[in-house]
Amino acid sequence: MLRIGLTGGIGAGKSTVSATFSELGGIVVDGDVIAREVVEPGTEGLASLVEAFGDDILLPDGALNRPALAAIAFSDDEKRATLNGIVHPLVGQRRSELISAAHDEAVIIEDIPLLVESQMAPMFPLVVIVHADEELRVQRLIEHRGFSEQDARARIAAQASEEQRRAVADVWLDNSGSAGQLVENARALWHERIQPFAHNLHTGRPAQREPRLVPSDPRWPDDAQRILARLRTACGHRASRIDHIGSTAIPGLDAKDVIDIQVTVASLEVADELADSMFGAGYVSTAIDRDVGKPDGRSTVGEFDHVADESLWRKRLYCSADPGRLTNVQVRVAGWPGQQFGLLFVDWLTANPAVRSDYLELKKRVVAAGHADTGAYAEAKEPWFLDAYRRAWEWADATGWAPGG
Repeated sequence: MLRIGLTGGIGAGKSTVSATFSELGGIVVDGDVIAREVVEPGTEGLASLVEAFGDDILLPDGALNRPALAAIAFSDDEKRATLNGIVHPLVGQRRSELISAAHDEAVIIEDIPLLVESQMAPMFPLVVIVHADEELRVQRLIEHRGFSEQDARARIAAQASEEQRRAVADVWLDNSGSAGQLVENARALWHERIQPFAHNLHTGRPAQREPRLVPSDPRWPDDAQRILARLRTACGHRASRIDHIGSTAIPGLDAKDVIDIQVTVASLEVADELADSMFGAGYVSTAIDRDVGKPDGRSTVGEFDHVADESLWRKRLYCSADPGRLTNVQVRVAGWPGQQFGLLFVDWLTANPAVRSDYLELKKRVVAAGHADTGAYAEAKEPWFLDAYRRAWEWADATGWAPGG
């Protein structure tokens, strides 16, 4: 099952995208629809709203007068928080019931108006944001939904900002054009990314593409931050730290367009406990269970003997099933040499331009040699890493390096 979080500001066109995904086979769990259901006459939700805001929010027939409620609840932050505190838990409970009833291969589209505001984005393997500029949204709300300009702007101001939405968006669907254009973009997203993502999850296959160097991308840090938030939610207390590592974590370094993340845990048993949580976050396990051991010229680093105990180079590797954002998640044990070197390597290359240039030349040679898959690409770099490991630890000793928090 693949769960997708779909949201956008009021008037942005989220409903059009939701309807398109539904036509293509997605199971839509609509937060707006559920929010209406949980406050229908006779429900616990409506009774709680009346208790909080008074009988003036009711129509003569006893149903909820939504404009009257909005006029009160959106007048200040405290009242809006009261409204959310009543409705959100009820919506969440009903949403969970609908998702539990879906089949294992389903693509669940969770249409949540306040996904960003409620900080739910890290709960989803993929977050789709539908956006339109404020002036266009105000115009749509006035023309198509009967809002006054004042009410339209108040509703928009009460929601997340564009900056906040961009921070959590894996996919940004612009709706400044026609509805037809938005539908076509949504359909392309479904066929090119969502369906392959769901298929990879169902078959337990990581998304893959041929290794290719690309120029350093300024979007990599933002992508990594979304992934880190997702993994913190998935791993919870079982991870002592989660870090962006590898080439994409080194400013200005050309790299494969793959985000590498290291999850630090207390033991391999804990690493194995993460399998179900990783899968729920869109990451599948692989057969790769160790790094190549590397002596560093010293017998130990800390309490661990790098030369004698190859078991200290064991790990678990999870990879993203999402073809739109390739990600490797290395799960390593705290204090073991592979975990330490994952952190050291980024700091060493960042601090040493000559080493960074040398490493880039190596990657260019390996790619030019035609290594067709990620495993062969990594294996071809190992001779360089054997010496680099020693040099990195010499630098660490000379500078007093220690892993940051």
